[in-house]
Amino acid sequence: MPLLPDADSFRSLVDGSARGPAASAARAVLAGLAVPYALAVGVRNAAYDRGLLPATRAAVPVVSVGNLTLGGTGKTPLVAWVARAVSSRGLQPAIVSRGYGARRGERSDEAAELGLLLPGVPHLADRDRVAAAAVAAATADVVVLDDGFQHRRLARDLDIVAVDATDPFGCDRIFPRGLLREPLAGLGRAGAVVLTRASAVDAARRVEIRRRLEAACGAAMPPVWAEARHRPLRLRSAGGGERPLEEIAAARVAAFAGIGNPAAFRGSLESCGAELAGFRGFPDHHAYAATDLDELDRWAGGLRATLVVTTLKDLVKIDRERLGGVPLVALEIALDVMTGGDALEAAIVRATDRIVTERQA
Repeated sequence: MPLLPDADSFRSLVDGSARGPAASAARAVLAGLAVPYALAVGVRNAAYDRGLLPATRAAVPVVSVGNLTLGGTGKTPLVAWVARAVSSRGLQPAIVSRGYGARRGERSDEAAELGLLLPGVPHLADRDRVAAAAVAAATADVVVLDDGFQHRRLARDLDIVAVDATDPFGCDRIFPRGLLREPLAGLGRAGAVVLTRASAVDAARRVEIRRRLEAACGAAMPPVWAEARHRPLRLRSAGGGERPLEEIAAARVAAFAGIGNPAAFRGSLESCGAELAGFRGFPDHHAYAATDLDELDRWAGGLRATLVVTTLKDLVKIDRERLGGVPLVALEIALDVMTGGDALEAAIVRATDRIVTERQA
C-alpha cells in the first residue's frame, strides 16, 4: 500500500493545505530528503553543462518535450502537437520515452495513449533512451523525446518545456518537499516554453508567470514563449468508438483519473457542463487491478451514474466498454496554441533543418 495514495494527497501535503502534527512532521522529513536530492540534481547538471558527462547525439534531429515539475502539465497533447508539426514538414517522427510503469515488452500508458492519437507514428519505450533513439533513427527522420528535459544523456536539437498555468512553480520547492524536479533556473537550458492550460487563468496571471520565470532564468530565458489551451474534443470508448462531447452535459457522470493533476481533469469535465455525481483520484500511472475495477463498478452503480468518464491514459489500461452497468468513455483533449505558435513552429523547423539539408545534398 503506497505511503501517499494519490496525487491529490501528495499535493495537499507539500502545498501546506494538509494540516496537523502528522502533516507537519511529514513535511519536515520531506524537506530533509530534498536536500541531498537537490544537491545531486545540481551536481549532475553542472557536470553536463561543463562537458564532464558526455551527451550522445543521435543520427537524426531530436526534439524533447519535458517539464520542470512532476507530472500533470498536459505534456502528452503537446507531444502529439509536436509530432504533427514534424509530420507537416513531410518528415517521419518517432516518439521515444522511458516507458514509465510498463513491464519489459509492454507499452506504457502514455505510449498506448499516443498510439490512439498518432496511429502512424512509432513509439519506442526504453529506459535507455540513447539506445531507443538509435533504433528509431533507422526508420524515422526526427525523434520526439517524451519527458526528456532532465534526460541529458541524449543530446537534443530543441528542448520544449511545458509549464502548467494552473500550477506553474511546483509549490516553489524541490521534490520531495515540493513538485519541482529541479530549480526554476533550469528552464534556461530550453529553447521554448509552452504555457499549457493557459485559458484556465486570466491574462494578468499569465504575465505574472512569465515574469517570474524570466526573473529565475535571467539572460538565459528561452527565446520562444507560447501559450496553449487544453480543449475537450470528443469522447472515446475502449473499442475505438467516438461519441459527441455533448453527451457529458446530458449525463449524470461518475469520473476517475490516475494522472499527475486530477484536478485539471475534473475542471475539464466541469467546463463541458458535466453533473459530477462523484470523482475519484488514483496515483499517477496507476495499474488497475481486477479489485479496482470491481470497486469502481460498485461505486459508479451506487452513484446511479449514467456515464463513467476517465482519461485516455486510464482507458487504455482498463480496456472495458462499461463500468457500473453504464458506458465507460474517455475525454479526449486537444491542444490549441493560442499565441506564439508561429515562433514555436519556426523553432521546430530550425531544429529539424539538418535532416532536410542532408536529404537535399
